[in-house]
Amino acid sequence: MAEKIEYILQLEQVTKSFSSVKVLKDITIALKKGEILGLVGENGAGKSTLMNILGGIHQRDGGKIILEGRKFEPANPKISQAAGIAFVHQELNLFTNLSVYENLFITEMKKNKIKTIDKRAMKKIAADKLKELGISDFTAVDILGSLPMGQRQLVEITKAIMRDAKIIILDEPTTSLSNKEKEKLFEIMHLLQKQGKSLIFITHILEDVFEHCDEIAVLRDGEIISQNPTNTITTPEVIKQMVGRELNKIYPTVEKQIGEVAFEVKNICQDGRFENVNLEIREGEILGLFGLMGAGRTELLRCLFGVDTISDGSIHYKGKEIKPITPENCIRNGMAFITENRREEGLLMPKTVKENVVLANIKEISGKIKFINRKSETSQTLQMVKELNIKTFDAGKQVVLNLSGGNQQKVVFGKWVLRKPQIFLLDEPTRGVDVGAKYEIYSIINDLAKNKSTVLIVSSEMEELMGMCDRILVMSHNVLTGELQKGEFVQERIMKAAIGGGK
Repeated sequence: MAEKIEYILQLEQVTKSFSSVKVLKDITIALKKGEILGLVGENGAGKSTLMNILGGIHQRDGGKIILEGRKFEPANPKISQAAGIAFVHQELNLFTNLSVYENLFITEMKKNKIKTIDKRAMKKIAADKLKELGISDFTAVDILGSLPMGQRQLVEITKAIMRDAKIIILDEPTTSLSNKEKEKLFEIMHLLQKQGKSLIFITHILEDVFEHCDEIAVLRDGEIISQNPTNTITTPEVIKQMVGRELNKIYPTVEKQIGEVAFEVKNICQDGRFENVNLEIREGEILGLFGLMGAGRTELLRCLFGVDTISDGSIHYKGKEIKPITPENCIRNGMAFITENRREEGLLMPKTVKENVVLANIKEISGKIKFINRKSETSQTLQMVKELNIKTFDAGKQVVLNLSGGNQQKVVFGKWVLRKPQIFLLDEPTRGVDVGAKYEIYSIINDLAKNKSTVLIVSSEMEELMGMCDRILVMSHNVLTGELQKGEFVQERIMKAAIGGGK
């Protein structure tokens, strides 16, 4: 007699539409008790919408949800939480001005006998939970805003775990994590699995899915293409199911000419961090900057764009100094900066695609009369939507908050590409982006270089830099510790420089 499979969650023919666009089409998927299920698909495939239905954020139009053998109606987030479903969103829902322990208890503050907030109890519980999970890089009393993005992500994950949920949904949880933090997350995931918890792991990193998931479900264009045990399917098969075609070349190539040195960074200093950082980028060159978490890569880019102030040094384009180094003056002189934190720094989330795309070009669209030329605004937006393949049902009506992560990132690119800058500073440009959308973004970057822009890319993915860049610089503890030309790219050499071991 065959062993009965025990499911904790089943979705049967679930549908969802926004306006006239059908986002989910008869979704049928099942999660076993004590299982880690990997959910993969391109940006815009419907993964987040599906999980938002489970989390009570959106209401389905049709179909059934069965939780522990009973029909389940997640009418709002409180009902889902009460039923034991915890959701770790891709975009963090944390308060940067509060401490770690205050964020962990933000919805359920502990109170003492006299009904006042018991900070001592909350601090102890938070500290014990961090210790239990083996998290030691920060403490319960640290202010969240003082922590890097990777550590904030661990706070968000810890918050979900503390709800003692039966089902934990992790939406792109590794995008801000260092390798060490990723390993810690995976340890936590398997610890929860041993405790009988069920997990849905949404990610674009297929290597992690195959290593840590029991089953893989593929979602494409709002439909479940397959759900299979991990050991019965291969990576090429999953990629083909995700994108509907074979993706033989992950990194596109382009014919281009690399010219003379165009962008120069001379003796950049920042008190308490950098001292005399120098680098050069040639016209048409894509330069990569690699380093481990805390190496100073993001901080350097922020200084070069004037977001953070420097104490000494200068930057030059084709021999002309860009001075003062402020964001407004950098933009005026043909620079663009794509931040790693698109939600808080790269986009106006409640605004439309059109309003975001023209944001950096608003003065030019307004002209001398200081009124926005609506015709020009619309035509330039449609140009970017077409060129960058931004998936939106209406650029003038759809807010970027409702776009997938990959399409949000394309809007960020569109905002800058519209200005035709000569210098691009890209901080984690493909973070939280699926394999198909990554290819499109890589193609955009190649086109920038082909058109003689200079490009500086910061990425935590070593393979990405090796696949895209003409040259890679390595940073460790705020110092440049290595430089490799394309023919010299070897992972061991890059990592040796990243840990401070030189070339």
